[in-house]
Amino acid sequence: MGQANSNGQDDEEMDVATLQEMYKKFVMECPSGVLFLHEFKKFFGIDPTGEASEYAESMFRAFDKNGDDTIDFLEYVAALNLVFRGNLEHKLRWSFKVYDKDGNGYVDRNELREIIDSICRLKRSCRRDSDCELLKTDEICERIFQVVDLNGDGQITLEEFLDGAQKDEWVMKMLQLDMNPYSWVLAQRRKSAHF
Repeated sequence: MGQANSNGQDDEEMDVATLQEMYKKFVMECPSGVLFLHEFKKFFGIDPTGEASEYAESMFRAFDKNGDDTIDFLEYVAALNLVFRGNLEHKLRWSFKVYDKDGNGYVDRNELREIIDSICRLKRSCRRDSDCELLKTDEICERIFQVVDLNGDGQITLEEFLDGAQKDEWVMKMLQLDMNPYSWVLAQRRKSAHF
């Protein structure tokens, strides 16, 4: 934090008071000091078997940097910083982690389909995206693979993901469905406000 990012703009340094306030809120929500997947879902009011469940699990895995199946305060702050202030490449790298469910370094057709399907179901329920209403999940995935999988091996590497997303406006729009979960997080929080 506080270092110049790759697009030449300086990130604003988070002040100590902001970090202290974030920590207080985190500890109130997570007295153990870590957030488990079931708590993460509960925090956002997500039905464990509902449409948003798979998407929430993918987000959770992307936030869990050390792979210990929990989100600690440092991972929480890093995720918020990325989501709210990261540059395009950093957000795309995070997005790739969401798609790469098994963490093997590439996205295959099944991984892409699972995430696109989850996102489109969410979009359809909110009636927010005409592409998800007009196209089937398999059609969206096929088009993404045609543009992004440059060597045609049925796997999308991080480099292909970054290049493809930045070269094609439609692909970028489809990948942005989960690139910045801010509006999704707010909507889930509003749904769970009645708790």
